[in-house]
Amino acid sequence: MREIVFDTETTGLNPATGDRLVEIGCIELINRVETGRSYHGYFNPQRAMPYEAEQVHGLSDRFLSDKPLFADKAGELLEFLGDSPLVAHNAGFDFGFLNAELALCGRDPVHLSRMIDTVAIARKVHPGAKHSLDALCTRYGIDRSHRVKHGALLDAQLLAQLYVELTGGRQIGLSIGEVVVEETIIVATTQMAVAARTIRAIRPHHASEEELQRHKAFIEKLDAPLWLEGALG
Repeated sequence: MREIVFDTETTGLNPATGDRLVEIGCIELINRVETGRSYHGYFNPQRAMPYEAEQVHGLSDRFLSDKPLFADKAGELLEFLGDSPLVAHNAGFDFGFLNAELALCGRDPVHLSRMIDTVAIARKVHPGAKHSLDALCTRYGIDRSHRVKHGALLDAQLLAQLYVELTGGRQIGLSIGEVVVEETIIVATTQMAVAARTIRAIRPHHASEEELQRHKAFIEKLDAPLWLEGALG
């Protein structure tokens, strides 16, 4: 199974009010193992970067001024994504910005049926706990010491490790059966040698004549059994 873990950085919180996507980072997983393939891009948002957003990810107007427009890179991004399920942390946010950018350049949206939200998974696995990426990385011992500011590719790499842990760890590929995550079913199979069996003949289960006579004699000793009263009544 091929899955893409991705993260985005933006100019703000709401594409409906003019905020834009400025960075995307994608990590390819095959059967929950990183393949080494990734996609990373910065985009010129064609608007000023708010101070608060720049403090989060460090992407300034000057840095982004010579970067391509999202529309110029949409084709190669969609080619990398393919038709794979897409994993993100608080995925509604990332899907919202991705689909807003696709709409701006006249492309079809990514269907929400492909969305896997690790926040929703974490809430089921650890109800009542903190579900931020930092908190969950700490819980699972994932090293994030090199994470000074948010960055889409770095966060996608951390999330890929977290996603594997949240869905059973590396041993998931060795199990037999189905692991259900939200509405996505991941099937893992293992080939096993089947031992030869000798088919035995069916054993008779009807009572012998002697057993029937012994049963009849026992019944006759009972004092007015209920089933006989019902039959006679």
